[in-house]
Amino acid sequence: MADAWDNKTKDTVKKIPFLTEKAGPRDKEKWQARLKQELHALITYIKMNKESDTDWFTIQPNADGTHWSGKCWYVHELIKYEFDFQFDIPATYPDTAPEIEIPELDGKTVKMYRGGKICLTIHFKPLWSKNSPHFGVAHALCLGLAPWLAAEVPFLVESGAIKAKV
Repeated sequence: MADAWDNKTKDTVKKIPFLTEKAGPRDKEKWQARLKQELHALITYIKMNKESDTDWFTIQPNADGTHWSGKCWYVHELIKYEFDFQFDIPATYPDTAPEIEIPELDGKTVKMYRGGKICLTIHFKPLWSKNSPHFGVAHALCLGLAPWLAAEVPFLVESGAIKAKV
């Protein structure tokens, strides 16, 4: 499955800290420890992106860390396409990966489920299962959302499904 990602993506994910706390939102105190690890991994990933001039998202959790939202963007032919995205942390997290949603693209591509949930079943979910509980939000963005945007945005632009915002 890891063959689906280019060497740059593989190198990047190796630098994102693995998480050690196996806890989800129902685990109260352990969940707070997990959230600290999640934030540390995200900060590391964001710093790496900024240092390599590959910044491509902003993200913010709600107060209890169960709902995350932000903006992501992809540059295609020198035009920036920006989208709001969100996801909830599943009750069975970290065994179950979050389902990332881009509501404004709902119905514009077959690689999406109802509600704007991006399709991550073939490559990402088996890898997540194999690496649980060590993968977290940063890994979901790096190995899930980023490759999805890279594959789908050019297709959506060329098919006329999305247009640049002026």
